[in-house]
Amino acid sequence: MFRNIILHWTAGNYTPCSVDMEHYHYIIDGGGKIYKGKYSPLDNENCTDGRYAAHCGGGNTGRIGIAICCRKNINTPPTQKQVEAMCKLAAELCITYGLTPAKVLTHAEFGQQNPKTSSFGKIDINSLPYVNKTGISECGSYLRNKILWYFTKAKEKQNG
Repeated sequence: MFRNIILHWTAGNYTPCSVDMEHYHYIIDGGGKIYKGKYSPLDNENCTDGRYAAHCGGGNTGRIGIAICCRKNINTPPTQKQVEAMCKLAAELCITYGLTPAKVLTHAEFGQQNPKTSSFGKIDINSLPYVNKTGISECGSYLRNKILWYFTKAKEKQNG
């Protein structure tokens, strides 16, 4: 049973590295291409065996991790292509795993809600320069609204 989808940035360049592949279920490069990580979302249903994507320190069970490759520095901000791909993927995963877009959180929001985890104090995703969004709440709301749009479109397509 899945509880949430958590959105991250890797704090790296625009291409995934081996650490990214180990820690996230899905990784999105600067051009919007989606890569599958080493572990599937189903590996995070039960994290007691040590074989899971460790993207939310102390809170991985039941959570799917999506990361955009960016934010090594100020010169590698999130791109519109990768954010669109992330939001569309999150909407598809919501449908697949029976979640609503309201259950999608940024890593920063997850940390705020779970202060006893090592995710507390994380800042991803708190800046989307291409749409002039800054701050944890503003970015989280923007992303959920975009995910809801993709979610609604996918549901409409399913229902013909």
